[in-house]
Amino acid sequence: MSPFHLVGALDGRVPLILASPHSGTHMPREFLADARLSVPALRRIEDAHVGQLLAPSAALGIPLLEATHSRAVIDLNRAEDELDPAMFDAPVTAHPRMTDRVRRGYGLFPRVAGPNQPIHPGRLPAALAAERISALHRPWHGCIAQGLDLCRARHGYGVLLDVHSMPPLEGRAPAQLVLGDLHGTSASARLVDWLEESFSEAGLQTARNSPYAGGYTTERHGLPANALHAVQLEFDRTLYMDIGSLKPHTGFSPLAGTIATVMAALLQQLPQLGLDASLPLAAE
Repeated sequence: MSPFHLVGALDGRVPLILASPHSGTHMPREFLADARLSVPALRRIEDAHVGQLLAPSAALGIPLLEATHSRAVIDLNRAEDELDPAMFDAPVTAHPRMTDRVRRGYGLFPRVAGPNQPIHPGRLPAALAAERISALHRPWHGCIAQGLDLCRARHGYGVLLDVHSMPPLEGRAPAQLVLGDLHGTSASARLVDWLEESFSEAGLQTARNSPYAGGYTTERHGLPANALHAVQLEFDRTLYMDIGSLKPHTGFSPLAGTIATVMAALLQQLPQLGLDASLPLAAE
């Protein structure tokens, strides 16, 4: 099976790419045979339906890249070395990175699908991990990198919006959308300011970098000094689905329409945002 499903063409014609790395649902037979959890339990680690949520935006001509495989199989928003070596029967990489995400069980190969919900009964073959990295992780990021390079070649810049869903946040008037730009390092402030203002005007409570500043995708592909900009968007999943059944509810179409409306406006606004590498990054 292909590592991703592409709607549209990554030919650089449009300087904007949408990506949904966590809404894939495919779980290989050997993965399910080994897993301790049921499929419904495993699906809770996914960003269910985000690809469909972005379909109206893709219909505008914006290329949309959606992972085919479940996040329980491999997390495309992690680096190749961001893994727990204790999960495998031999070394997968020479220098594994034990980040906080890995310690919590959400590394390149998730250890858990939720609190106290281990996915695997024992260690995994290191050869299987290497195979998944080669077949799924590298093609995904290679395709994004190539697409952004083509955008830059045609327009002088490229923009990636990495779209996710999040559990509802707590507190008074919690954010319904968190925009992550790695604390100002993965995208021009002009772009992130515009996105935040536009979604706020559309009726969403927004926040910036808290509690989600971005993952490996923004780290790897967000290089604003090279005119490549990456922003992570985390939408509250209760806006569009029931988190118990994982089924979309009546809020799905309104949110999908809101996102498409903002994307249509963004396509018009991008040439005025000064995203070329020759211009300063900070807002005036």
